[in-house]
Amino acid sequence: MPNLSQSFPTTRLRRVRRTPWSRALVAETRIAPQDFIWALIIRDGDNLREPVPSMPGVERLSVDQAVAAAREARSLGLPALALFPYTSAKDRSADAALAFDPDNLMCRAARAIKDAVPEIGLMADVALDPYTDHGHDGFLEGGEIVNDRTVEALVRQSIVEAKAGFDIIAPSDMMDGRVGPIRKGLDREGFAHVQIMSYAAKYASCFYGPYRDAIGSSGVLKGDKRTYQMDPANADEALREVAMDIAEGADSVMVKPAGAYLDIIARVKDAFRMPTFAFQVSGEYAMIMAAAQNGWIDGDRAIIESLTAIRRAGADGVITYFGAKAARLLGA
Repeated sequence: MPNLSQSFPTTRLRRVRRTPWSRALVAETRIAPQDFIWALIIRDGDNLREPVPSMPGVERLSVDQAVAAAREARSLGLPALALFPYTSAKDRSADAALAFDPDNLMCRAARAIKDAVPEIGLMADVALDPYTDHGHDGFLEGGEIVNDRTVEALVRQSIVEAKAGFDIIAPSDMMDGRVGPIRKGLDREGFAHVQIMSYAAKYASCFYGPYRDAIGSSGVLKGDKRTYQMDPANADEALREVAMDIAEGADSVMVKPAGAYLDIIARVKDAFRMPTFAFQVSGEYAMIMAAAQNGWIDGDRAIIESLTAIRRAGADGVITYFGAKAARLLGA
C-alpha cells in the first residue's frame, strides 16, 4: 500500500458510495456474461428435461434440449458451454469403454450443438468417472487408482472428444503427468488448435456431492478420491500442480472449487499470470439455491456477489451452473 496521508473528516470514503452512479464509476471488479462458461448436464433421450433434486433449477438435458440451451447461451452473450454426461449404472464398466465410443452421449451432443450453434465454444470434461462402474476418475487395480494406464486412456478420450467438435479439452482427473501426453496426442491427430484447460488445482472437496448425483456416480462411488485430488489443507502444493501443468502445455488452468478457495485463485493468478479459471461447483450452487428457497438469503444477490468474488480473486472466467441465470440478472 502507498503511504497516503488520508484522515477523517477531510477524507470521507462514504462519498463515493453515496449514489448508484458513483458506485458504478469506481467499481474495481466487473462481471459480464462473457465471463461465464455455462455448465450443463446431458443425458440420453428425446425432449427431456429431468430435474436434479439436489440442484434446484438444474436439469439433465437430452441432446435436443442441450441444443436449445446453446441457442439461449448465444442470445445471452455466453461464450461457451461445459458439458457433463449422466451415465446410468448399466452403461458403466470397469474399463470405462463408453468414454472412447465416438458415438457416445458427449460426442453426439457436441456434433448437434456445433451444427446448430457453431460459434459457441464447447468444453469437454476429460475423466473416467462418468463411465466407470466404481465412480473413480481412473482405472482401479488392487484397490488403487493407477496413474499411467489412466493417462493413456485420457489421451484416447481427449482425441475422441476433439474429433466430435469440442474446442477445449479439460482433464479433471488429477492424474500426474496427463497434460503433456494429451497435448502430444491432440497434435498428432491434427488438433493443434484445440485448447487444454487443466483442472490443475482440484481439491478433494465435499462440495461435489450434488454433481455426483447429477451424473449418476454417487450411488456407485467406492471409497473416496483423496489419493489423487488435493488436500483442502494445502496451498503451496497447488502452485506446484499448476506449474507442472503449464510446463506440459496447458493453455489455461483451473482451480476447483471456487468459493472456498479464493486464496488459491489469487495465488495462482499472481504467480503465473496465466489464463486462470475457477469452477463454482454443484455444492456451491446448491447451497445458494437452498438458502434462497428457504428465504434465508436474497438468491439473486448471492449469485452475483459470489461470482464477483471469484472474479475479484483473480479468475479470468468462471464455470458455473448459474451461467444463463447470471447473464439474465446482469441484463443480457
